[in-house]
Amino acid sequence: MTTVSPDAGRIWTAARGPLLIGVIILFTAVVITLVRGSGEGGSFDPRSFRPEGSHAVADLLEQNGVRVELTDDASSVDGATLFVTQPNLIDPERLADLSRRASATVLLAPATGVSRLEPETRQPGCPLAAKAGAATTGGFVYEGEQRCYDSTLVRTGTVTMIGYGGIFTNRDIDSEGNAALALSLLGQHERLVWYVPSAADRSQQKTLTDLVSDGWKFAALQLGIAAVLIALWRARRLGRVVPERLPVVVRAAETVEGRARLYRRSHAAAHAASVLRQATRDRLAPLLGVPVGDDPSEEIARRTSRPVTSVRALLYDEGSVDDRGLVALATDLDALEDEVRKA
Repeated sequence: MTTVSPDAGRIWTAARGPLLIGVIILFTAVVITLVRGSGEGGSFDPRSFRPEGSHAVADLLEQNGVRVELTDDASSVDGATLFVTQPNLIDPERLADLSRRASATVLLAPATGVSRLEPETRQPGCPLAAKAGAATTGGFVYEGEQRCYDSTLVRTGTVTMIGYGGIFTNRDIDSEGNAALALSLLGQHERLVWYVPSAADRSQQKTLTDLVSDGWKFAALQLGIAAVLIALWRARRLGRVVPERLPVVVRAAETVEGRARLYRRSHAAAHAASVLRQATRDRLAPLLGVPVGDDPSEEIARRTSRPVTSVRALLYDEGSVDDRGLVALATDLDALEDEVRKA
């Protein structure tokens, strides 16, 4: 008899093509990630002219006499305003040290908020941002000494936290009072250190997934999809489901009796009672026009003139019950169902 199971050679012959495609996809994703990572144009990049970039606010700051210094180490922040675009990537102790050395610190969306709000135009509601007026704010909500824009912008000492960075982007800088608010936050001193965390700062993270770039994650997702498609392609075809005649006929009554004996042997009268009540509720719900899962007691009481409390007790009481009580319960449930059907 000839075997039809695939050996290692056949598996390699069938899989090498898809594997080669997967390697090419992975290599392409890595190259694209490296090219994008080395260029200018990321979110909140003061050199970027893209909608999510921040060239416009950096240009406004320089026009107002503020020297903008883009850095990835922030080794020299003394006497300057420190703007951290990704504070969640920095070790908390290092961030605290930098904040103590800087004259003012602005943290963009640190993950210390107590809740979140959708970005929208809000009034300042505080003297700190009164001159800026309405601005596009939202994101994280923080606790602090001075709270503005529904606590999405707070200041404690010299540290300011803002939950949403739309006011710093080229796309939203000219909306409402966004430009005025951005200038008031970042232009507190003549020198602004625009801090993009370095690789050394990122290494302080506790989880590996935080260190993996989006390009690698996307490549892994593509490889996973490719693996699933290969598995489906090479899987055994089972064909459609074919009905098969049973060798014997099992009557419904015998099935019910067999299950009843199992309940009785395991002393599960309470569970059987719960099953009976649930089945009655499920059968009555369509007759009453009540969604399955909702309490039909009030509608049943209205149609049968029974008290609501007695109907609810009959349908939902979870008290202990013996075999004799189980029989009585089944009789009562049948009677209730007959009344509803005749009402």
